[in-house]
Amino acid sequence: MEAEDPRKIPLVFYRTRSGGEVVLEWLRGLNEVDRRAIGLDLMRVQYRWPIGMPLCRAMGNGLWEVRSSLPGGRIARVFFCAHDARIVVLSGFIKKTQKTPDSELTLARQRMKEFLP
Repeated sequence: MEAEDPRKIPLVFYRTRSGGEVVLEWLRGLNEVDRRAIGLDLMRVQYRWPIGMPLCRAMGNGLWEVRSSLPGGRIARVFFCAHDARIVVLSGFIKKTQKTPDSELTLARQRMKEFLP
């Protein structure tokens, strides 16, 4: 069995009450190039946390976003929080406008409340 790298912070995906990993399902639904770009950015967070701009931005109250650039000038955002020495991936989406949709922020904050005291 291979030893876990001590510099790597464990990353877990948000689970619904029924056990579904909705963010992981979203990632799997993306094309390989987009999935790889987002995955590499999440891995950078695991190895370099805490990390700031331009890769990560604090959204307030413990919520963070990973800012991934995709081919064709597209942008993906993945929201996460750090809790119990883990990175908890809460939600993700492909941006269609400059402004982050309030619905995406609200969803991530609701999910984060399930982890933070």
